[in-house]
Amino acid sequence: MLVIISTHPIQYQVPLWQAIARDGRVPFEVWYMTHHAATLSRDREFGKDFAWDIDMLQGYPSRLLPVVADAAPTSFLGCRFAEPLAPMLAKAGARAVWIQGWQVLGYWQAALHAKRAGCELWLRGESNNLAPIAWWKRPIKRLALGWLFSRVDRFLCVGESNARLYRAYRVPDWRLSRAPYAVDNERFRAQAERLRPNRGRLRSEWGIADDAFCVLFCGKFVPKKRPFTLVEAANRVGPTAAPLHLLFAGSGELGDELRRSCQVVFDAEAGGMQRGDAVGPRATFAGFLNQTEISRAYVAADCLLLPSDFGETWGLVANEAMASGLPCIISDRCGCAADLGGLAANQVFPFGNVAAMCQAISRLQAVENASEGQFAALQNYAFSLTVESVEKLYSLETAAS
Repeated sequence: MLVIISTHPIQYQVPLWQAIARDGRVPFEVWYMTHHAATLSRDREFGKDFAWDIDMLQGYPSRLLPVVADAAPTSFLGCRFAEPLAPMLAKAGARAVWIQGWQVLGYWQAALHAKRAGCELWLRGESNNLAPIAWWKRPIKRLALGWLFSRVDRFLCVGESNARLYRAYRVPDWRLSRAPYAVDNERFRAQAERLRPNRGRLRSEWGIADDAFCVLFCGKFVPKKRPFTLVEAANRVGPTAAPLHLLFAGSGELGDELRRSCQVVFDAEAGGMQRGDAVGPRATFAGFLNQTEISRAYVAADCLLLPSDFGETWGLVANEAMASGLPCIISDRCGCAADLGGLAANQVFPFGNVAAMCQAISRLQAVENASEGQFAALQNYAFSLTVESVEKLYSLETAAS
């Protein structure tokens, strides 16, 4: 059996577990450390309690493991196992253990106990080699990751920048398998198709003019995601083919300041009322939109802008947008830029370069039917490719044992 260890049910990963279960060729279980966000939970960056509105625990086998009290998926030391894993792995008949990175102590424990139980160790993390590392951290990071990577038998690579990180640690290519980062492409396509006939009404409800070019920011209002870059670009873009309108879907610590920088024509968190003075670009604040609601923003907008810093190790909102038929403008510091940036009408700009961002917006405005081909371009970023890699690796492990 394959044991997949994860901090908690994640909205982007659960459909993958369900796809592996539907495929049926690999026996597996997902072992969770917490049920964060599968039930009502506090998200510090969103600044609110929420639970995902899709079924996070059905359609695949899972169990909740014993962990320390008050374990949280965002705490390195706090998210760890309270009991040895090796006996549990042996009892379950595990042949391989798949961990989701190294950001919590529980993953390091799993790496240690997998070897003690005689299991192969697989790794599918999202980190990359884009961010600079302080000189004093380099030897520490190289020592720690060198220890971990030497114990990993198979690396499931989510993208090009992720694979380059492993190669920088001299991991040979034969240990690397393609397991591209993906979302439930079909669900987002279907949700968008259902909503598209009502696009005009959606925009009207949010105060977006028919002739406006709507630029969407989707995510948490936190510094690493750089939401103010959209405001700066809108103020500097100059004459365009259509007036710009900013659509912010999300919430977070920068929300109030962000609102003060815009001419807010609709604010869901204020009951739809206008807020603030009539300054800055026209903007709509749709509030936090759950998984079945977010397609409203993808259909209402004309493009997604992802301006994030290095903290955006991938940027799965770009996958969601493309599956919904929406072109993307992506910062070159986002992990997905090397993979998704050149697909269809998508564009990549140098991080923080507002002039280049403005040019990208203007170019998209000039492209007829820029949304065409976005869904088709995601053929190589689908769960089916990871399912095939998992089946191949499990078959190799089974044949060797």
